[in-house]
Amino acid sequence: MNRIPQLFKTKKDGILSVYFTAGFPQLDDTISVLKALEKKGIDMVEIGIPFSDPMADGPVIQEASTQALRNGMSLKKLFEQLKDVRKEVKIPIILMGYLNPIMQFGFEDFCKKCVEVGVDGMIIPDLPFGDYMSDFKPLTDKYDLRTIMLITPETTDERIRLIDDNTDGFIYMVSSAAITGTQQSFNEQKQAYFRRINAMGLKNPRLVGFGISNKETFEAASSNSSGVIIGSKFVQLLNSEPTPEQAIDQLLEALKQ
Repeated sequence: MNRIPQLFKTKKDGILSVYFTAGFPQLDDTISVLKALEKKGIDMVEIGIPFSDPMADGPVIQEASTQALRNGMSLKKLFEQLKDVRKEVKIPIILMGYLNPIMQFGFEDFCKKCVEVGVDGMIIPDLPFGDYMSDFKPLTDKYDLRTIMLITPETTDERIRLIDDNTDGFIYMVSSAAITGTQQSFNEQKQAYFRRINAMGLKNPRLVGFGISNKETFEAASSNSSGVIIGSKFVQLLNSEPTPEQAIDQLLEALKQ
């Protein structure tokens, strides 16, 4: 069984999913970061596939992506790094990447490789929902992979229900329509959005991402969802701390303050 629905069956709230960029800070850091995240109790991991035009990402993740590409990271290289990861890492792994490099790799080949190395799902921010339904969903269903769709405060209820009806991993609630980055607090407007989605009674669990970096934002997001996704804050710490373990310790400490 796919590990994503397994996680949400066993843990209903307080889930912490962490994003980092493959091949950053150094090309061969991917596996050591993954192992450290699981060891420190992180529930799920999102690995970013570096791309030269990451339109949904803020400056921190853009810079990490640029550095990873300079280091020589590619989708082919990432799959090579992940080939034995399931001998040690048990938590769900999601690949987050843009359509261009995935299509260059070949979408069905991408799905096959995901299954081969033990990846559970994907987030493709620039994948149109209509294309997902017609061309991509049949393949992800075939390979038992979860495609995670993003919603924002501007997403209509009709669209949200359409996503909810046609996916079965979780829904990624983007906290705002802006790019990724850290925030100190969520205003009432954003919290009203969290409450509105929570009140819809969707079948899929939801995780909130974009802007979570401290106790206030973590608790505000978690109170109306199954948990949170943290990216920019952790990528910053990976770059500044001597080891992945110390970066994770600093992240967990920040969520208490």
